[in-house]
Amino acid sequence: MRETPMYNPNPTSRIFLFLQGPHGPFFHQLGKMLRAAGCATWRVGFNAGDRAFWFDRASYIPYRGTPEDWAASFTALLDARGITDIVLYGDTRPVHAQAVRIARARGLTVHVFEEGYMRPYWVTYERGGSNGNSRLIDMSVADMQAALARSDMEAPLPPAHWGDMREHMFYGALYHWFVMFRNGDYRNFRPHRALPVTREFQLYLQRFLLIPAHAADRRAATWRIRRGGFPYHLALLQLEHDSSFQEHSPFTSMSEFLEEVIEGFAAGAPRHHHLVVKAHPLEDGRVPIRRLVRELADRHGIAGRVHYVRGGKLAQLLNDARTAVTVNSTAGQQVLWRGIPLRVFGKAVYAKPEFVSSQPLAAFFGSASRPDTRAYKDYRRYLLETSQLPGGYYSARGRRQLLRQVVDMMLGPEDPYDALKSGTAAPRQQLRLVT
Repeated sequence: MRETPMYNPNPTSRIFLFLQGPHGPFFHQLGKMLRAAGCATWRVGFNAGDRAFWFDRASYIPYRGTPEDWAASFTALLDARGITDIVLYGDTRPVHAQAVRIARARGLTVHVFEEGYMRPYWVTYERGGSNGNSRLIDMSVADMQAALARSDMEAPLPPAHWGDMREHMFYGALYHWFVMFRNGDYRNFRPHRALPVTREFQLYLQRFLLIPAHAADRRAATWRIRRGGFPYHLALLQLEHDSSFQEHSPFTSMSEFLEEVIEGFAAGAPRHHHLVVKAHPLEDGRVPIRRLVRELADRHGIAGRVHYVRGGKLAQLLNDARTAVTVNSTAGQQVLWRGIPLRVFGKAVYAKPEFVSSQPLAAFFGSASRPDTRAYKDYRRYLLETSQLPGGYYSARGRRQLLRQVVDMMLGPEDPYDALKSGTAAPRQQLRLVT
């Protein structure tokens, strides 16, 4: 079976099939620009939320079959429409994982979008796979440094302003509203997450409405930590239902990770050190993180030394942190950028031996080895010249900035990594505010 993607330089003979995308209109706008370039586009929708954000009804294909029938239906669709490229957001949800396997076997080009590996100011565009399935996993820092020899671009710094979190929450709530109240035509639809759609909608709406209260709670907790005068370590949490956590880590639940971290901290950290557990910015309460942290700290006899902070900006806490631990969160990139020792547990694109510790956790908290910051800066620059694009999926300004560059990359003959290596990568835009 053919695994190497075919390349057709003529856009008018390229036919793109879109599967599920980020909440909101980004995929619609991307498809519109591809059509302007001369390509044909189709969109498969699995529920009313998918349909609501694809405004070109003539190219919309509803999938009303069962998950068990999807592989056969997808194969038939590739044949019937003459598809040359597929486009999707995340590659691990079941319908996407099946589609990627079939498409790659046929030699089709698989365009994968994800949240930025250095989010929230960049997004990720790769071919073939992302996160634990990314080509970055098997690349060495030496490989990246060799590719960078062709470039003298200075890596851009992120802006001081936060990204598009409110728009992200809004589109998430709206998407789940459509699935909850307008999904009559998609009775076989099954969410790729365990929670019912009604509960997903409630959580998105609740989180959106409670932004002011959560912000006040976060500011108060951060103030207490920064005024405490004690050395502290950070545990950076992820969403338990996130694909990177579920598919590319040794844990099945956040409680397992917290148990290991708090036990290791209690065993190895100096007794005057504290542990700060920081929730993901999109944590919505489906997992009782605060209660878990309190119970585990009590059990290990360190209740007065463990603090919980809701999501939000990480910089204020990172600036004074001694170390950080995470499963495979992209927040690890911010840790390494500051030269702070980092310990990870899952597959991560940045988990390179030059700058990620492999010490046992108790020893790490007791005396962590420092990262090679020069090697990390080369790694970071490599990402910013390849798969990390300035912009965002959720705000109008972020989408405009992203679309200025990504369509040309999708139409190019090489993926972002090979393009840099061969010297054909297009010049990069300088980063601008994306809110």
